[in-house]
Amino acid sequence: MTSVWTADHGTSDGGTSDHGASNDGTADGGTDHGAPGGPAGAAAGALRELLGLLADGAPAERFARPAADARAAGAGAGEQAWVEEATRVALDIRRTLDQHRRREAELTALFDTAGDLAALRDPDAVLRAIVHRARLLLGTDVTYLTLNDPVVGDTYMRVTDGSVSAAFQQLRLGMGEGLGGLVAQSARPYASADYRTDDRFKHTAAIDHGVSEEGLRGILGVPLRVGNRVIGVLYAADRAVREFAPEAVALLASLADHAAVAIDGARLLEETRAALVELGVANETVRAHSEAMRLAAETHDRLTELVLRGADTGDLAREVAALLGGGLVVHDSDGSELARVAAGPQGQEPPEEVQGRPRAQERPEAQERPEARDEREAWTAASRSGGRAVRAAGNWVCAVLAGPELLGSITLTGRPELPDSDRRLFERTALVTALLLLLRRSTAQAEDRVRGELLGDLLATGPAGRVRDPAGQSLRARKVGVDLTRPHAVLVLHCDAAQRTRLLAEGTRRARALEGLAGLYEGRVVLVAPTGHPGPLARSLAEDLGRVLAVPVTVGCAGPAAGPPGLPAAHAEALRCLEALHALGHTGQGAALPDLGFLGILLGERSDVAGYVERVLGPVLDYDRRRGTELIGTLEAYYAHGASLAKAKDALHVHVNTVVQRLDRIRQLLGESWNTPSRALEIQLALRVHRVSGIAQSASPEVSGLPR
Repeated sequence: MTSVWTADHGTSDGGTSDHGASNDGTADGGTDHGAPGGPAGAAAGALRELLGLLADGAPAERFARPAADARAAGAGAGEQAWVEEATRVALDIRRTLDQHRRREAELTALFDTAGDLAALRDPDAVLRAIVHRARLLLGTDVTYLTLNDPVVGDTYMRVTDGSVSAAFQQLRLGMGEGLGGLVAQSARPYASADYRTDDRFKHTAAIDHGVSEEGLRGILGVPLRVGNRVIGVLYAADRAVREFAPEAVALLASLADHAAVAIDGARLLEETRAALVELGVANETVRAHSEAMRLAAETHDRLTELVLRGADTGDLAREVAALLGGGLVVHDSDGSELARVAAGPQGQEPPEEVQGRPRAQERPEAQERPEARDEREAWTAASRSGGRAVRAAGNWVCAVLAGPELLGSITLTGRPELPDSDRRLFERTALVTALLLLLRRSTAQAEDRVRGELLGDLLATGPAGRVRDPAGQSLRARKVGVDLTRPHAVLVLHCDAAQRTRLLAEGTRRARALEGLAGLYEGRVVLVAPTGHPGPLARSLAEDLGRVLAVPVTVGCAGPAAGPPGLPAAHAEALRCLEALHALGHTGQGAALPDLGFLGILLGERSDVAGYVERVLGPVLDYDRRRGTELIGTLEAYYAHGASLAKAKDALHVHVNTVVQRLDRIRQLLGESWNTPSRALEIQLALRVHRVSGIAQSASPEVSGLPR
């Protein structure tokens, strides 16, 4: 028909006879083709009107009017056919122009979409923009997008536009299920004018329920591809039956291609951002770790320098407590506290810390509560097995190890939270503490050998019982911090054989604290300490050491001895006292011979008779001297007559009530147990020694028949 359109309009002489004489034969194609209103003029007018409609982009229904006007003007059949053909060609041109305009609009929209997507950086914003632009371009009720899950092996609903159903918005489609699953699996676009009745697809209850609840009928799905990889599906859907033209499929596919690139770009950008963030964090971590390692190395050097300068555990504890900003307690392997800084007993802050006066001292006498000690030992065992400091009820505990050997533990208080850098510093402190304790132990062992040799020389006697070189022994003692010019007591300690090594260690530690000597002599632990009161010291040691070792510790003592010459005899007496304590069943107690009563007088070489009488009868003798009474005489008469009140009152020539009153006064002076068998024996022996030794004046004249 185009060719017809070209023949009819390509000549200048009027053409065929069908146009008649109405054509004036002019060649300029002007409007003056014939007489106005004639048939030829009607055809020309129709052509001009069709061209005008094309130029104006008029709607299709207006293109029928020129043909109608030509018929009304009386155009012949040939002219009418010519006008109708021109009308058909004009409509074809209009459709082509409409397609070009629509395609131009679509391309413009795609370019705008690509620009918009390229400007977005947030993946979620990119996805929302894609589905919204798809809905605008295709004019559908709903658009949505699913992304493939390579882990699960399905495609899941990621974002929707225009959807109202919660069930639909949460759909997951297995590969090959429904329209979307088939698109995701095959990487090909699919369209359905009415999905509900379309049996080409694999229907599932979940998918059909979601589609039905959303009210969808016509659905179009195209793959989102990056290279050969399908990353998801882009959909356009209507709630009415709809046939999707190829142009719509191509448009959505083009948008999907742009969208896939934008999605992948956003993903890569997000991954790059995440990688940069991780890199920044890693860089900061490395920097912090490097700084921590530098500080730790500097701290380690400082602590090592302390040890090499001869610092003790108190100096080390002060330094570390200042660095970590907490309290520090150091224990040895036996649980004895070696040093405490900025922490009171069992984690309580001491008053001087509250007042701002820091304290750091070695306190071997400090003892923990049994339950606190058990907890610390349990945490120390956990640290030893794990090789790291462990958190213990708001504190931190680290085992002090030398290889597999446990040397002790350190406890950090006041720091419930401990960063890794500070934790490493705390653990380095345990290493330096181990070094310090090893040096301390080596020094102590050497010193103990010297002390032990000196102790053996002090307790041994030379030929004919003479002490070897007292002046030299005193000089050697001064070199180890012992002043033998002071009175010293000798104490012999005994416990189960299994605990003898620990008893020696504890005895040595106590001797240092007392500025004395300790060691093994003739198979027994012996301690020489400066004191003027051996008995109380023996009782205190027996109690304290028994609590530390958790076994009975018996201590026999003698002295005080003035200078080295008296120490061998004091040792022999202390040994006899220890044997007497065991014989009397006083295991786990401490005493001197005078504390054993008359038995001590019998066993002692330097019997203090007057002291014995004073210890037993002193309160009664003082009362008689002050009041001028006859309580001593009453006691003698009472015991001389078999503890009979009647015979005693006859011997004293007083009323029986007087005897009762005197005995009650004696009870008040000597205690409630004065008349028990053991005390009665002591009192009678003291009365006889008192009379025989002539310590007091002769008995009262009232007393008669008393044994002399």
